[in-house]
Amino acid sequence: MRIVGLTGGIASGKSTVSNLFKSHGIPVVDADRVARDVLKKDTGGYKKVAAAFGDDILQVNGEVDRAKLGQIVFSDPAKRQLLNRLLAPYISSGIFCKILKLWLRGCKVIVLDIPLLFEAKMDKWTKPIIVVWVDTEIQLRRLMARDGSSEEDARNRINAQMALDLKRTKADIVIDNTGSLEELERQFQKVLFQVTRPLTWTEFWLSRQGAFMALISIIIGVVLGKKVYGHHNQESQN
Repeated sequence: MRIVGLTGGIASGKSTVSNLFKSHGIPVVDADRVARDVLKKDTGGYKKVAAAFGDDILQVNGEVDRAKLGQIVFSDPAKRQLLNRLLAPYISSGIFCKILKLWLRGCKVIVLDIPLLFEAKMDKWTKPIIVVWVDTEIQLRRLMARDGSSEEDARNRINAQMALDLKRTKADIVIDNTGSLEELERQFQKVLFQVTRPLTWTEFWLSRQGAFMALISIIIGVVLGKKVYGHHNQESQN
């Protein structure tokens, strides 16, 4: 099985690339969606975050106000680290469960869409790593236009993550999203070809099909071994 790492920055266009993978039938495990699930009311993650940040981050219906929580953690590095520390175990287990389900379905290629791929050290488990890159000023303008936020808030959100220029140095594949959507799609077609190339032997043995073949080989080896051993014992007795 090939696990592809997809990351970028806020308003870099990573979600667009993620949707392009989905449109071509490649399953995507979205860490942001997993994070939303672990913050749902009465879940373990919800209880820990509510206890740490207080009722001020809750809406009238008791659900977490993600926008308010975001403002708090993106303006305070210590609180951002606290939030990451509280949710990391739940998010990691949620991602693992989704990968396991896809593995059981026989998926050969899976894309992990994780904004904090490097920060969470999950880049060790993905190959190739794709970074969707944009110039910082373009990223800032797009974020302000998307969220209607002030320049200060937008810069705080951008600076809260690893710089895209640093991420691109760690990537196997860089998608430059400073241009038009058409240009992005042209780059994606090349990336799609690389991602869907035949599995290496190592990747194949990690797939469900490879594991099944390995299991069959072991069973056959055990059966043949018993027959040989039994035949040897009979000859010894004779």
